[in-house]
Amino acid sequence: MSEIEHYEILVIGSGEAGKHLTWNLAQAGHRTAVVERKYIGGSCPNIACMPSKNVIRSAKGNWFARHGVEYGIQTGPVSTDMKGVFNRKRKMVESGVEFHLDRFKATGAALIRGEAHFIAPKAVEVHLNDGGRRTVTGDRLFLDLGSRAMMPDIPGLADAKPMTHIEALDLQRLPAHVMVLGGGYVGLELAQALRRFGTRVTIIERGSQVATAEDPDVSQAIHENFTSEGIEVLLGAQVRKVEGVSGQSVQVHAETDSGEQTIEASDLLVAVGRTPSTRGIGLETAGIELDSRGYIKVNERLETTAPGVWAMGDCAGSPQFTHVAFDDFRVVRDNLNGGSRTTRDRLVPFCMFTDPELARVGLSELEANKRGIAYRLAKIPMAAVLRAVAIGETRGFVKMLIDVQSDRILGFTVFGMEASEMMAAVQTAMLGGLSYTVLRDAIFAHPTAAEGLGPLLASVPARALQQPA
Repeated sequence: MSEIEHYEILVIGSGEAGKHLTWNLAQAGHRTAVVERKYIGGSCPNIACMPSKNVIRSAKGNWFARHGVEYGIQTGPVSTDMKGVFNRKRKMVESGVEFHLDRFKATGAALIRGEAHFIAPKAVEVHLNDGGRRTVTGDRLFLDLGSRAMMPDIPGLADAKPMTHIEALDLQRLPAHVMVLGGGYVGLELAQALRRFGTRVTIIERGSQVATAEDPDVSQAIHENFTSEGIEVLLGAQVRKVEGVSGQSVQVHAETDSGEQTIEASDLLVAVGRTPSTRGIGLETAGIELDSRGYIKVNERLETTAPGVWAMGDCAGSPQFTHVAFDDFRVVRDNLNGGSRTTRDRLVPFCMFTDPELARVGLSELEANKRGIAYRLAKIPMAAVLRAVAIGETRGFVKMLIDVQSDRILGFTVFGMEASEMMAAVQTAMLGGLSYTVLRDAIFAHPTAAEGLGPLLASVPARALQQPA
C-alpha cells in the first residue's frame, strides 16, 4: 500500500459544489485536498452548461445569417464550419480550465488527478491518471460525484456507439441526419442547434409530448416551434431495437400508435436523462447508503448515513442544475460554520435555452392541479410584450399563477425571448414575499422584457370572495 496522506478536508469531485467548498475551506486555513477523475471544475464548464450555450449561440448566429433579409441585411450563401464552431467552444473551455487550475493553486488546496475508490471509512485509494496510486484520508469527507448520461438497455443501442451530449458538443463535421432519443431539455437544446447548423433532425420521444414535465401548452408551443424549423418530432414511440453504427448509418426500430416504424439516419444522439455516478467506487465500504434510484441518501443538511460525510449536487439527488449545486455548497458551508441552513423549501428556477427560451419558477399548472391548489391564471402572448415586438421575436407566451384568495405568486412560466431574465424578476419578488400587485404597479424600463409583466398582471382575474364563516 502507498504511504497514507492525511487531510482535514477531503473532497471527491471538483464540480460546482465540490470546487467552491474546496476553495472556501482551503482559504480558511484547513489542510484540504480534492480528487478529480477527469473534468477540472466539473461538467458545467467542460461538457455541459457553458459549452452547450456556446454552441447554441453559434447556431443562433447561423440563424441570423440565414434570416438576414428579415432585418434588412443582404447576405450571400450561408454555410456551417463545424470545426470553427468546435474551436470557438474549445477556446472557452480551455480558458475555464486554466481559471480553475489557478484557483486551486491560489487557495493552496491539493488537486489530485485520478479516480477514487473507498478502501475504508474516510479513506480512498486514488488510481492516478498518470499512473500509480495514492492513499488519502480525511477527517471530514464531501462527495460531489456528479451524474452521467443514461444509456437505456435497448437491444443494439450500445453497439451502435451513439453520441451523448459530450460527443455532440465535440462534433467537427456536420451530420446529414441526427436522430435524437429523448425530448427533454438536453435533447431539445441540441436538436435545435444541430438543425440550425443544417442537419436534418428527428426527435424520438416515448411520451405523449416533448418536455414531459411541462404544462401541455408549453410543450405544444415548443413542438410547433420546432416543426416550423423543420425538425421532425415523433411522439409515443417505444424504441425496440437499434441497428448499425452512429456516424455511418443507424436504424431505429420503434413501435408507435400507428404501428412499427423504422427510422434511418447517419447519427444517433441519446438524451434520455442522467444517472448518478455512485456505483463501483466502494461507498458501501464507508457506510454510505444509496436510495432505490442510486442516489446517496442525505438529510436536509446534506449529511449522509456515514458520520462526518456529506454529499452534494447530482449524486445527492438535488435538482440537476449548476445553480442548485452551488446552493448545496452554501448549505454545507454555512452549517460547518454553525448555521442551520437546509435544502427544504428552496425556490428552484428552471431554464431551457432553446430559442426562444423556456423559464419557469414555482408551480406549473400541472403541479398545482396535482396538489389540489386552486389558482388564478394570467396569460398573454409574447406579441403583447413590446420588447419582443421591437426585436421581431414574438414567438411564445407568458403566464403566472396567483393564489385564489390572496395576491401571492404561486408560479411563473415564460416561453419566449429573454425568458430567463424576465423570470428572475418574478423569482426575486417571490423570494421577498411580494404580491403580484407590486410587480403590476412597478415602473419597468421601456422596452424591456420585464415591462411585459405590466400587461400580464393587468389581466389577473379578480380575487375570490371570502366565504362567510
